[in-house]
Amino acid sequence: MKDWFLNLSVMEQVYFWLAIVSTVFLIVQVVLMCFSSFGGDVDVDGDGDIDVDGDSGVSIFTVKSITAFFAVGSWAGLLTCALASDKQQWLSIIVALVSGAAAMAVVVAAFRLMLKLQCNGIFQIEKLVGTKATVYVSVPPTRSGRGKITLNAQGRFMELDAVTDCEERLAVDEQVEIVSTENECAVVKRIEKEQPDFRPAEDINKE
Repeated sequence: MKDWFLNLSVMEQVYFWLAIVSTVFLIVQVVLMCFSSFGGDVDVDGDGDIDVDGDSGVSIFTVKSITAFFAVGSWAGLLTCALASDKQQWLSIIVALVSGAAAMAVVVAAFRLMLKLQCNGIFQIEKLVGTKATVYVSVPPTRSGRGKITLNAQGRFMELDAVTDCEERLAVDEQVEIVSTENECAVVKRIEKEQPDFRPAEDINKE
């Protein structure tokens, strides 16, 4: 294995490591998402999402789509390098970019289809008031913009647009509660953590 790797060109080694890392990360995301869909509270996305929405409200550049881009693109580039001659190695870059973009498009299309099926089903956003959720794309303060939240409700895992009246931005992975809904968008607030009671035990017992 070591000799095989050392015989690879620099470009092939770069493709190889990108492919391995991104594929492992993609598998981890899929596994965690499966756990979430079965009622867990695992949030697999970090704060690296770039909120560029299409008409359907699905972010184009998300951790999942970018990971798919690198995973598929790297394997395609590595395969092209192996098949092409030394003078045609540059073709692998084009193949990698096209393959990665296609993988990203498939991921985005899959999420759009999933959200469309949710909207066409028995899903009613009004019934989510009072439900707890996790911030997926940070929510700007005082309704100055939209973020996204994820939650498990009504027997499914879903992603919703969200705004907040809070004066501070709601960060990724922060726990929030849906207080109302407006135009298919959830209005959320931060779930305040309970402060521990540091009073002496005798004062508490007197109560």
